[in-house]
Amino acid sequence: MRALVVGGTGPTGHFIVNGLLQRGFDVAILHRGSHEIDEIPAQVEHIHTDPYDQSCLEQALASREFSLCIATYGRLRAIAAVLEGRVERFISAGGAPAYRGYMNPYLFTPHGLPVPTREDAPKVEQESEDSKGFRIRRTEQTLFELQPRATHFRYPFVYGPYQLVPREWLIVRRIRDGRGQIILPDGGLTLHSFGYAENVAHALLLAVDKPAASEGRIYNVADEEVLSLRQVTEIIAAALDHALEIINMPYELAPCTRPFIMQPLSTHRVQDVAAIRADLGYRDKVVPAEALARTAHWLMANPPESGGIEEQVLQDPFDYAAEDQLLERWRQLTVELAGIDFKQEPGLGMAYSGPGGRERGQQEYEE
Repeated sequence: MRALVVGGTGPTGHFIVNGLLQRGFDVAILHRGSHEIDEIPAQVEHIHTDPYDQSCLEQALASREFSLCIATYGRLRAIAAVLEGRVERFISAGGAPAYRGYMNPYLFTPHGLPVPTREDAPKVEQESEDSKGFRIRRTEQTLFELQPRATHFRYPFVYGPYQLVPREWLIVRRIRDGRGQIILPDGGLTLHSFGYAENVAHALLLAVDKPAASEGRIYNVADEEVLSLRQVTEIIAAALDHALEIINMPYELAPCTRPFIMQPLSTHRVQDVAAIRADLGYRDKVVPAEALARTAHWLMANPPESGGIEEQVLQDPFDYAAEDQLLERWRQLTVELAGIDFKQEPGLGMAYSGPGGRERGQQEYEE
């Protein structure tokens, strides 16, 4: 059995490649060749070409045929076209921006995606609403025209080593730089689906194992447990044994928190993974707390270059002087607001009896 992996050196690539080798496939990876990673075994063939250029793909693959292609990188329409009639199984990865509202939360009223977002949620159907989402949606449609038995996965943000958009670096760098405080928007309560690289690769390999269940299907894929931004921050700080005070500030007042949210509103982006659980038996290989700890330690040992491509993509200037000025003004404002008296102290509701809530009517518990 011969498998082609388009990509192979990104976050999920080596997990996919080694998973295929364990399943008895002879594996070739197709990528630019701009960098290699040690996790790819020596017996894997490397095909170096531009996976975004259809003519380059045609020349590099010539008349070769494959039992399986897993395409996680490159121009998916071109890959599907070049391999039309020349591959038995086609498994691909695309993006969640196909959903209407993912890139433009104002398309829904109330604003934001439906939570959780299922595979049958509304898609972007007009380029004027969201040009990127529209292109991704059209690519999905073209894919199944060319490869009707394909299995397609809508990726969330993927995290782990080799990620070019390392969200965790926003927290890890502040810890490396000795920051004792971090500003999070709206309490850091925003929920975003993320997928640890090993978990996402595991989902794709389950589709390899279960072709009858997955052929012709589109699946969301993400970690089963969705953590809030605050939880992510606390887990990373604990993993790196660093005391980090979280400062809660309204999103509208804290421009330094925009890179954490990656959209104009602090609304949720939660993908429903019930379908891959039911059809493919998916469960996280690595729980998010452990996955975040591994990622944080890897970033500490392999920090992106200051001002390099990763930080340029994240668009965080790490301007601590401005953040400190913002913090000081926020403290002043909270002191002023604390001086406002209510005729009657607002409560948490009579149904709440936790910390700060209604006291027990009966002090002693009777069996």
